[in-house]
Amino acid sequence: MTTLKELAIIFLKLGTFAFGGPAAHISMMENEFVEKRQWLSQDEFLTLMGFTNLIPGPNSTEMALHIGYLRAKGKGMLVAGICFILPATLMVLGLSYLWVTYGSIPTIYKTLLAVPPIMLGLILSVIVKFSKPLLKDLSSWFFLSFIVISSFYFNELVVLLGAGLISLALSKRRTYVLEPISLMTLFWIFLKIGSLLYGSGYVLLAFLKSEFMDLRQVLTLNQLMDALTIGQLTPGPVFTTATAIGYLLHGWVGGIVATIAIFLPAFLLVYFLHPLFKKLSQNLSLKSFLEGLKLASVALMVKVAWDVTLASKDNLFLILAPITLFLLIKTKINPTYLILGGVGCGYIVSLL
Repeated sequence: MTTLKELAIIFLKLGTFAFGGPAAHISMMENEFVEKRQWLSQDEFLTLMGFTNLIPGPNSTEMALHIGYLRAKGKGMLVAGICFILPATLMVLGLSYLWVTYGSIPTIYKTLLAVPPIMLGLILSVIVKFSKPLLKDLSSWFFLSFIVISSFYFNELVVLLGAGLISLALSKRRTYVLEPISLMTLFWIFLKIGSLLYGSGYVLLAFLKSEFMDLRQVLTLNQLMDALTIGQLTPGPVFTTATAIGYLLHGWVGGIVATIAIFLPAFLLVYFLHPLFKKLSQNLSLKSFLEGLKLASVALMVKVAWDVTLASKDNLFLILAPITLFLLIKTKINPTYLILGGVGCGYIVSLL
């Protein structure tokens, strides 16, 4: 099997089953590329995580781009990125059609209710794996605890930069709109968002509200929330919320234009910065800075796990999270099978 074909198959699979947001996506990539295929060491994977958290754009997509670049340079980056994004884009376009035509997608929502706790277990298992080599002494535990607490009060970028600088210092001791905006304007809006956005889906919602509600008044808050729900409901990057909004405003063409625009900055950033990052990573000061980023990346995953726990409203399904955590730590089971099992449970419940 050629490298490009292998990359295409792997990332099409990940893009199809990677539910649960960036932390869950990255957890699946860790299982695939560190545990299963051993393309990267745990330390190399954590370093890439820290780097993607420093640049704007969708973190899990940027991880896919980095891994593709490492395997086959520019062509590998394109194949990995496109294949990771494509399944979610097609699903979002399909759900957007149902949304516009029928106004709701309740059955699909119920079917996927069991997926979040399984993803919570997946995220927790990766936190356990990543923490072991980083928590070398008592000071590391205190540092991680401090970062976790900080992540509840500060923006992700502030937490990452702060942790890196501290580590460096220590080392030196969602209905159609009547008058939709033009396709070109749609492209530029999502290109700007893709170039500037850091953080979670809630940060994305703030950008969307500013551009489409407050400034241009072409969408309602309910429409934005519906679009964000579709982006979170489907596997792959939450940035495919742009696909849903593009479809709502300009049909299939708008969905494709919005998707290209919001992901394009990530492709360009990784293509131009990856070789530079590889050279800079040999610098001793940057290495110390990245040690802080690694701990910060784990801390941010802890916060995501906490948020997912609070958002889970069905106590029955919360039982799946510790079961998933146990299976992933004690066995070599593929997370994809657990996700399929969760979807099956959700489908059965939706019929009751």
